Amino acid sequence: MPHRVVVLALDGLLPFELGIPQRIFGLARAAEPQARGRKLYDVATCSVRPPGPVRTDADFTITVEHGPEALATADTVVVPASYELGPVHSEGRLTDELAAAFAYIRPGTRMVSICTGSYVLAAAGCLDGRPATTHWASADHFQQLFPAVRVDPDVLFIDDGDVLTSAGVAAGIDLCLHMVRRDHGTAVANDVARRTVVPPHRDGGQAQYIQRPVPDTQFATTTTARAWALARLERPILLRDMAQQESMSVRTFTRRFREEVGVSPVQWLTRQRVELARRLLESTDLSIDQVARDAGFGTSTSLRQHLQAALGVSPTVYRRTFRSAAGNRA
Repeated sequence: MPHRVVVLALDGLLPFELGIPQRIFGLARAAEPQARGRKLYDVATCSVRPPGPVRTDADFTITVEHGPEALATADTVVVPASYELGPVHSEGRLTDELAAAFAYIRPGTRMVSICTGSYVLAAAGCLDGRPATTHWASADHFQQLFPAVRVDPDVLFIDDGDVLTSAGVAAGIDLCLHMVRRDHGTAVANDVARRTVVPPHRDGGQAQYIQRPVPDTQFATTTTARAWALARLERPILLRDMAQQESMSVRTFTRRFREEVGVSPVQWLTRQRVELARRLLESTDLSIDQVARDAGFGTSTSLRQHLQAALGVSPTVYRRTFRSAAGNRA
């Protein structure tokens, strides 16, 4: 059976965010030959009230066909942002309607928020003692209102196992793609990203989107250097080599790179190599040593250390997990 995702539509919702789960999860299809094209998720939208209209922050309302009882059928619940959270936002407590709706959710259900939907999860006690994020403009208020939550305002999303939170608006796309990748592997997530015409993975965190002085336009971007590096990840790449692609000094290139991407060139390179290693582990029968060489890590020991740091698992465990998952889905 497809994984059941139920999206909770609250009055004052942002239509863009409400549509993210339907678009991302709705496009996910099995990649294995035995089950190619099969839907991997079943997405439904519900309200805290009986089926009917729900206000948005735009000049239109939407009609929701499911009431809160749909939450009892969910394997994953997604709470997008709303501008009408009332005491949830001002006092950190659920309304009676929301509390009654949350009572339908089964223990063990995966809980997800997009943007300030994190206020709802926090008010319900889902984030106590956990790391979480929200829109950078709300991070200070969120932390003051919910001191038991470990707020990280710099990241695009946080995966804490059965509870996941994203930063503002489009970061919901990053989070949903991450969930598809976690559930079904890189190939499925990349296919969804291509069909949605978005990057399968964005680098950096929220810091790159916070208002700041505009960088000096006399300097070129670092796009050429990144494209150059991506074409040769299996080879040694020095910082000065990347800087030369843009005719910059290493110091200027490093500063400019961080302004544009949100992380250092070394961090970015490591992330790209980890993503390449994941694809090779999932889609090829190459040995671990060969994957390490093709991904630019050189040795299996280096690959193991980087994959463990990024994903918390060894290359062998990662390959076995996704190969087993593919077999089960078939």
